[in-house]
Amino acid sequence: MGRGRVTIGLYNSYDQNFREPHRRVLARTGDLCRAFDMNLALFGFPFPEDKRTPVEVAEWIASTTTIGDHGGYFMDLAEKGRFMQFGYPEKKGFPPQLGEVILTTSKPDEKKQIRLDQLIDMLEHGQSVLLLFGIGPHGVPKKPSSMPKYNMDITPGGFSLETCTALGAVCGAIHARLNF
Repeated sequence: MGRGRVTIGLYNSYDQNFREPHRRVLARTGDLCRAFDMNLALFGFPFPEDKRTPVEVAEWIASTTTIGDHGGYFMDLAEKGRFMQFGYPEKKGFPPQLGEVILTTSKPDEKKQIRLDQLIDMLEHGQSVLLLFGIGPHGVPKKPSSMPKYNMDITPGGFSLETCTALGAVCGAIHARLNF
């Protein structure tokens, strides 16, 4: 049995105007996903209507950033089919093909809390996972944050991290545990 796949999911909780924070988090997360062999899925992002495919979105982002080899890493991710975009999840939840959804949070529900070693065990036994991060001042809203079966805090005790810091910590911790 092969190892499960990690997908980083970004949930847009900003307003529906595409802003500089969207651009920056996409460029930075694309870099992390490319560097650590993970997929990227976006939920509820307000892209221009003429940018329909993941490659078109990646080209548009890449043309406006110096992050990650001027967007080259993000483009590479999209060209390899490892970047996906979705609307907001409805009542049925997040796309099941992305794996078991795990909400990353500094305030995990004790009944849903999963430790890093449990996550690694899932991956090593072939289970794919979608690690959900909220972007915006309040993270993932209450209703969609209640959907995942699991919650994970990467810190040892509920430290709230800035989104890109949390993304780096989670991706680095998973990669280190899987590869060393």
